[in-house]
Amino acid sequence: MRLMCGILGGNIQKWDYEKGMASLIHRGPDEQKVEKYHNFTFVFCRLSIRDLSKAAMQPMSNDEENVHVIYNGEIYGYEKLKAKLQKKYYFRTTSDTEVILYAYLEYGEMFIDKIDGIFAIAIYDERIQKLYLFRDRVGVKPLYYLCQGERFGFASELKALEQTANDFLFKADNTALYDYLFYGYIPEPKSVYQSVYKLPAATMLIYDVSEKRMLKLERYWKLNVNSSVDRKRKKEDVSEEIRHLLRQSVKNQLIADVPVGTFLSGGIDSSIITYEASHINPQMCAFSIGFHEKEYDESEIAKRFCQEKNIVMRRKNLCVADIGKVRSLIREWYDEPFADTSAYPSYLVSQFARDEVTVVLTGDGGDEVFGGYSRHARFNDVYRKADFLMTSSERLKWERGEIRQGLGIAEIGCYNEYADRLDIPKDYNPYEWLQQYDIPELPPFTRMRYLDFNTYLPGDILTKVDRVSMAVSLEARVPFLDRNIVEFAFSLSQEECNSGNELKACLKETYDGIIPDEILYGQKRGFGVPKSYLWREKKAESIFVGILQEHWKEFMPKESAGRGLDGDKQMYKRYKRVEMQYNLLNQWMTLNEAGITLENLLEARGYQKIAIYGMANIGKHMYHALKNSSIEICYGMDRSSSGQYETIEVKKADEVVESVDALIVTAIADYESIKKNLENNLEFPIVSLEEILYETVCE
Repeated sequence: MRLMCGILGGNIQKWDYEKGMASLIHRGPDEQKVEKYHNFTFVFCRLSIRDLSKAAMQPMSNDEENVHVIYNGEIYGYEKLKAKLQKKYYFRTTSDTEVILYAYLEYGEMFIDKIDGIFAIAIYDERIQKLYLFRDRVGVKPLYYLCQGERFGFASELKALEQTANDFLFKADNTALYDYLFYGYIPEPKSVYQSVYKLPAATMLIYDVSEKRMLKLERYWKLNVNSSVDRKRKKEDVSEEIRHLLRQSVKNQLIADVPVGTFLSGGIDSSIITYEASHINPQMCAFSIGFHEKEYDESEIAKRFCQEKNIVMRRKNLCVADIGKVRSLIREWYDEPFADTSAYPSYLVSQFARDEVTVVLTGDGGDEVFGGYSRHARFNDVYRKADFLMTSSERLKWERGEIRQGLGIAEIGCYNEYADRLDIPKDYNPYEWLQQYDIPELPPFTRMRYLDFNTYLPGDILTKVDRVSMAVSLEARVPFLDRNIVEFAFSLSQEECNSGNELKACLKETYDGIIPDEILYGQKRGFGVPKSYLWREKKAESIFVGILQEHWKEFMPKESAGRGLDGDKQMYKRYKRVEMQYNLLNQWMTLNEAGITLENLLEARGYQKIAIYGMANIGKHMYHALKNSSIEICYGMDRSSSGQYETIEVKKADEVVESVDALIVTAIADYESIKKNLENNLEFPIVSLEEILYETVCE
């Protein structure tokens, strides 16, 4: 039995395990069980994938009923290990849970070295009164734990601990909230609560149940990285090994007693996985979603690919209303602040696929393992052009600044006010988590791959996909993150992996002539949401604070006491501006969800020819919303800058301009002053976008 499921456990008898179990039903809707042992309780919610029999239900125990296992995930390629164990142990099922049980009985905690897969494992050995927790090497499957005083519990999701631990005060960890403002997620091992943690990837925890104390928390696996630049292996040899490993990984992960499909975005990684899977299972379906905006839509590319390779494809186009319907679910999915808005399309494609399959293979991990982000090449490029006259400390400071810029992580000064309001210690370093995985001795491209693999991948990408797929009881597997592939990829030198500063060069070389050129060598789009669907600014301050305000308002820090009057005024103006813009964009989206477009609103006012004042952010949204409409945008206007934005000229505020039906001001915080400065020079109306969105009546 391979199971994607929800697991939960604790050492406090009076905790409400039934309530905690109910909060995990989406992870395991097929069957649920609460099992109370001496001094500890296990809870299991089952999503059956393989060996659907009752005998394969968890928790699973040995014959003596004193060693118990619950586990979420799957073990790959365990046949040799099972054959060895069968010489000593009698297997009653075809379940990989039973392999874990007997492997532990045979090898103790060292059994973890003998298995590979995606997993969160809990083993309670009553013989020695010890609880063991293990999380997979990359961090695909989540595992939270609560450890405070004599209380100890664990769960697949934070909400289960919140529902279960009824005598524990869940209090916000302000440093975690501060970290979130920089990363857009709370990096492990922290959670949003004090004394509640994420078990990091590749980590083992041992807890003494009788003495109620943690005995050990340590990594059980270390990824070895090739620190050389030059090529030693032939391209052909590298390509042959990659193809072999990927085929084997896909083959292992297609095994299930329920329907399996793939996610297909039209990018390199998902196309490779879909291609390899279709050769093993020609009846398999690939699931793809598209957007009306071409700059975000890869579904047409995916369609051509599937037609060329005779792959069955299911496609669905999304619109604003689709995103709007699920926008409020982000807290329900993640339990703690999380700001990757590609969660929305990820959820919708999961929901779409779940109508036909229970398991999907994804292309996640390919970018981190083989170097597929533009920031990797950019850092390699600027690194080579850097001023080598800097001292070593100056150089490292500069390099890490460049790395943060590539990752889109704000500088500390951006959140000084929030640091004060959250009572963050002056010497606190929000970059410490990032820096522990930044190895300056590595070649720059390899250095970025390793950094993303250990931070962005588990913190953002894998978290995002696990929660939204499991929200609809869909198992998402990740062939690129097979242990053999990961270890081989990081055994490559920089030139072997990314020859000539090329993104995923070795993958492209491997599949050149197999995967179409428009996919292999086309522009990388990513799996984002069109701006016009979410109406969010790109600035970290705006989007991260905005999501916190909308979905986790109780964690928003209050105003600090004792601030100088000028400081208060400046901070108020700064954040009030963000809040006003955020509210404006949400109103715009709300109207769109109701079927009222900006074009409708302008037509209702009799506007046919307009100009836009303020082209920095919302002005660009306006331009894209109207460029194919009946409304003519004659020009843009800005306080100090001028130039060209796509098809319109942007003029300075003091330039002579042609008459239009209205000049629409997007900078609503400064609207009154802008209007006062311009109205004597202009003979046409000056109107705020706020007025248009809130006060226009459409028939």
